[in-house]
Amino acid sequence: MIRAAVILCAALSLAACQVAKEPPATQIEQQAVLAALAESTAGWNSGNIDRFIGVYSEDPQATYVTSEGLVRGRKALAERYSAKYDFANPAARGSLSLETLDFRLLDASHALYIGRYTLVYPDGKMASGPTSLVLQKEAGGWKIIADHSS
Repeated sequence: MIRAAVILCAALSLAACQVAKEPPATQIEQQAVLAALAESTAGWNSGNIDRFIGVYSEDPQATYVTSEGLVRGRKALAERYSAKYDFANPAARGSLSLETLDFRLLDASHALYIGRYTLVYPDGKMASGPTSLVLQKEAGGWKIIADHSS
C-alpha cells in the first residue's frame, strides 16, 4: 500500500513537471500582447504614426479616453495624435517606453494591460503616467479596443 502511494506520488510529480514545461496560455498571450505594444512603441520612436496606430483596432467603437472626452475609432485617434504630436520631429515627439505593471487575460480573446508610459524629450523633460488598455484578439493579432492613458 505504501509502495503504491509512493509510485502514485512520483507519477503525479512527473506529470506536474511535464505540464509546467509548457507555458500557460496566459503567458503566451501576454508575450503576444507585449510584442504588439513593442511594435507600436517602435513606430512612435521612429516617427511612423501608421506603425504606432497599427496596434489599435479598426473597430469604429474602439475608444481612447482623453481629458476632453472620448475619441472613437482609429482614424480619429490618428488625427488626434497627428495634431498633438509632430511625428516628423523627434524633439517634439519624444521617445516612448512602456513599463508593465499588470496583465490579465480576461477570456480567450480579451486582455487587460496596465502599465506606465514614459515620454522622454531631448531637452530632459519627461511626461509619464498610467495606462490601462483593453485588447481584443483579432485576425491581425492583439488590438487595443479601449485606451485610458493619463
